Amino acid sequence: MRPQSMSAVVMPLQETGLVRGAPDPDDGRQTLMSLTPKCLKWLEEGRAARQDWLTTTISQRLSAGEQEKLVEALELLRRLAED
Repeated sequence: MRPQSMSAVVMPLQETGLVRGAPDPDDGRQTLMSLTPKCLKWLEEGRAARQDWLTTTISQRLSAGEQEKLVEALELLRRLAED
């Protein structure tokens, strides 16, 4: 991605306070970008909301047997991801 294209993506994020830039101490021509506390909080809240939705949906829409199958499937997926 060209620097001009990246600027078009990063500038709105900076303007909304989600990211900030600081000069690279090793290369003054570069800028190191980092997430702001505001962004981290926003991400955490979004993750919590999705997790709450999923937990509620599983408990309301799946039977106890289906929930057990889901637990078993998750364990298989976890084993696959570890390899």
